[in-house]
Order: sequence, then C-alpha cells, then structure tokens
Amino acid sequence: MRLYENQPTGTVPRARQLRREASEPERRLLRALRQTYPHLKWRHQTPLGPFFADMLCFSEKLVIEVDGDTHAVAEGYDASREDFMTREGYRTVRVTNADVMENLEGVMERISFSLWEKEGPARRSRVGRMRVSRSQRKRAASHERHHPHPSAP
Repeated sequence: MRLYENQPTGTVPRARQLRREASEPERRLLRALRQTYPHLKWRHQTPLGPFFADMLCFSEKLVIEVDGDTHAVAEGYDASREDFMTREGYRTVRVTNADVMENLEGVMERISFSLWEKEGPARRSRVGRMRVSRSQRKRAASHERHHPHPSAP
C-alpha cells in the first residue's frame, strides 16, 4: 500500500491506535463526511510523511484537522505539519472539537466550500461524468437541494 512505503517501523500500529482512540468529534465528522460525500474516499488517521492526518481525501488533496484542547499548546507542531502538507500539494481545513459537536452543519458547509473551490469551473462541468452509483447521485442531488452551496446561483 502506497501510504506506508518508506514509513518508519511502527507506523501501522500507531495509525490503528489513533483510530481506536479517536475522539467523539473525529468519529462524528468522519461519519458525516462519508454520508455527505459517498463518492469520495475518506481516510482516518492516515500517515502523510512524518505526520498523521485526522481526515484525508487523496482524490481531492484535502486534509481536515480536528483540533482539540491540546492543539492550542502545539501551535508550532501544527504549523510545521500544515507547511509539510501544503508542500505536498494538500489543502488543510482546520476545525475545532466544539464546532464539530455544536455546529456540524456549519463545519460541513465549510468543507463543501473547500471542495467546491478546488473543483473550478472545468471540473464542476464534468461532475455528471463521475463514476458513482445511481443511489449516490440521488443522495448527492438530495443533499444539494437541501443544502445548496453558498455561492451557487
């Protein structure tokens, strides 16, 4: 698996441990991402270089970091991690535990905007040709009707 190539010994057990010990906000957000964007593959606690990404979508080159209380203390570490991910071509969206627990809809809207931003006009026009099942298209269309993108006409 390409994720673990050139990774130090212990990466797989550490990733498994992080997944098992995931906070409730991480679990809730991951569930929401997978339900809202079933055509995208969301990975949880995935190694990315020397770091672990809380949520990662390879196809969209998007990392979502769920920040808890410890992140206020580790600002330097978070900055170096975000710099690394940016150099690797990933965009990072940071959300707080409190936002996920109290305003999940707002968090999902922010993520939607980030995904929409990346697509650009050319890609948005090709969305109909994506390989997704009929039920996935229906769910996505239903979601768009009930939660239109803020900048959509």
